Amino acid sequence: MKNAKKLVYCATFAALCCLATFLLAFPFPGGIGYFNVGDVIVLLAGWFLGPWLGGVAAGVGSALADVMAGYALYAPATLLIKGGVAIIGYFLWRLFRVFVKKEGLDFLFRILAAVVAELFMVAGYFLYESILYGMAGAAGSVVGNLTQGAVGAACAVLLVLSLRPIPFVKKSFTKLY
Repeated sequence: MKNAKKLVYCATFAALCCLATFLLAFPFPGGIGYFNVGDVIVLLAGWFLGPWLGGVAAGVGSALADVMAGYALYAPATLLIKGGVAIIGYFLWRLFRVFVKKEGLDFLFRILAAVVAELFMVAGYFLYESILYGMAGAAGSVVGNLTQGAVGAACAVLLVLSLRPIPFVKKSFTKLY
């Protein structure tokens, strides 16, 4: 893939992460944050673009959404955590594929990779919020983050498996295979 095309895809996924996080968000009661579907695009960014460009797109787009939503305090952590989710999701999926070369099990590898990556997200925010609010304060967001991670993982796996057969996707995103 040419550098200009890589930059455009990275920027597009960053924008999609931002929009999915900011526009498709539902606040938790008590003003302790919000549930969003940005994790769907975070995982897709890693799988479509590879670990490094996907990590940049996921981290930057998600952090920008935090700033836009009034949660700028979370933006630095989000940059690292969501970038990490995309990177982990990609590398674990590739690792599983190296050891088991059955194409029919791809969905299982993606599910496993997505679950582990989303657990990283939950742990990352718990650690960050423990620093900010103490462990008791951080514990309040664990259930919401687990729910967000589960929905994100399930939707991302379904979407990537639905999009893979499309000729444009096959041609443009070789990292998916």
